[in-house]
Amino acid sequence: MVKIREIFTSIQGEGPFVGYKQLFARFSKCNLNCKYCDTDFDINKSKEYTPDELAIICENNRDCHSISLTGGEPLLEVDFLKDFLPICPLEVYLETNGTLWESLAEIIDYVSYISADIKLPSATNQSVKWDEHDKFFEIASRKNLFAKVVFDSSINDIEIFNITKLCKKYDIELILQPMMIGNKPSVTPEFISKILDKCLKFYPNIRVIPQTHKFIGVD
Repeated sequence: MVKIREIFTSIQGEGPFVGYKQLFARFSKCNLNCKYCDTDFDINKSKEYTPDELAIICENNRDCHSISLTGGEPLLEVDFLKDFLPICPLEVYLETNGTLWESLAEIIDYVSYISADIKLPSATNQSVKWDEHDKFFEIASRKNLFAKVVFDSSINDIEIFNITKLCKKYDIELILQPMMIGNKPSVTPEFISKILDKCLKFYPNIRVIPQTHKFIGVD
């Protein structure tokens, strides 16, 4: 069994699959503590599910593009995932902080899409583990993988160089996502364009996609 904070259907608001209807399963644990995180990790508000129970919920939502395993960090529950994923009737969209490469290796064959965050110190107050991201992306690049970077006005040139270098190495799309305050970006359109232009000097496969679900008022 595993504790899941909430299960719900909604519209994917981030990354290249924005606009698709998904079933979301928000896991209750995380190995990081990013300052912009909007997840309530109160374990007392979570509910326990067996692999079979979650699979039945997926079966009842076959009109969804996929199930988004999000959090928190779903790969902290790899033992549960090893039991659940082989019986999941939906395609699997893994949202992860891209650090737990050993856990990913155990379940990669059952995952279709991977949204891997690169946590910048300037935006998260967390130390970037570049070697862990590298090992993670090496495994994840076997599937439909993209990287997502949340940034604010503190992003710096060293971070820009490092994130573009990593994405170029694995030839994956990089999504730049301005940090939001409520339903508005924390930086100006001019600043967003400036950061995009800086990144494009190093790597061409980059898009800016804000959190669109916050614009339209869905979870």
